[in-house]
Amino acid sequence: MHDPKLRALVESARAAREHAYAPYSKFRVGAAVLTDAGNVHVGCNVENASYGATICAERAAVFRMVASGETRIVAVAIYVDEPEPAMPCGMCRQVIAEFGQDVTIITAGRDLVKESTIATLLPDAFVLRP
Repeated sequence: MHDPKLRALVESARAAREHAYAPYSKFRVGAAVLTDAGNVHVGCNVENASYGATICAERAAVFRMVASGETRIVAVAIYVDEPEPAMPCGMCRQVIAEFGQDVTIITAGRDLVKESTIATLLPDAFVLRP
């Protein structure tokens, strides 16, 4: 990955992972969203004893972006402290697609970084047409 903005985005996701609350799965994830305004919003996974109330890092970052008044995603970085990166779940893919079909997705682990797009990861995403 040669783009310094995307490298910095992965580093933001790595730093956000440090705040993850994952006492059940022990699988800590950090995410960072880059907006069209150039702002970065981070999130981490937060588990809950009821499991269904758990939120993924990607959605936490996107919801933080929306709460800050932005709605256009350029890129999302996801970091796990594992050799291989982890891909976003289907629910996170749908949430990301809500805010842009041309979003770059970077998944990173300790030993490997992958780059894709949300359109590739979620072809024919569900959309409401007015």
